[in-house]
Amino acid sequence: MTSTNTHDFVRILTQVAAAYRGQKNQRPTTEEVVNALLAAETIAKKQRLNYNFESLVGQWRLCFATGTKKARESGGIVLGKGWYVPKLATIYISFKATPEEDLNSGEIGNQVQLGSISLQLTGPAKYLGKKNILAFDFTQMFLSLFGRTIYQQNIRSGKGESEDFYNQPIAKLPFFAFFLVNADLIAARGRGGGLALWIREDIS
Repeated sequence: MTSTNTHDFVRILTQVAAAYRGQKNQRPTTEEVVNALLAAETIAKKQRLNYNFESLVGQWRLCFATGTKKARESGGIVLGKGWYVPKLATIYISFKATPEEDLNSGEIGNQVQLGSISLQLTGPAKYLGKKNILAFDFTQMFLSLFGRTIYQQNIRSGKGESEDFYNQPIAKLPFFAFFLVNADLIAARGRGGGLALWIREDIS
């Protein structure tokens, strides 16, 4: 891959972030975004890029994702079409560090907000820096209305599951394999094979 192509995928993904924030940039096509994500993933593998957990800490808004589908001939899983997340529904992912315990452990939050209603899942997370893999599990669910929690429930067995989480092998847990992380956006491939792009929410 040439340096020009490297510049192209950075430019395209940066353009996606700007357009999604409403900065009057032309929005790249879904095909362009998928190709840019694949290029970023290839570069990360070739250059053996490593990111630390601290660079993920914060709140990020999902703006683009792809699905997966079964290949007709091989029966394996292949990448599906990409799509921009409708702005009507706000989907966040957040990471908090717990340095007093382990620099590579923390908490994950996944929140879907539609108008005044918000559903959030939280739980423990652990990060394998050499592989840029973040494994996680959701153990708590919160339902909020106008910013106030109106319902809360443990998922599975709650605290017990959280404590056992750190002894679980990565292969048995949901995870994201990050291949692009900077101050403005993050991109990863999920365990199921799909790609996702988030933009930092607290950037004006």
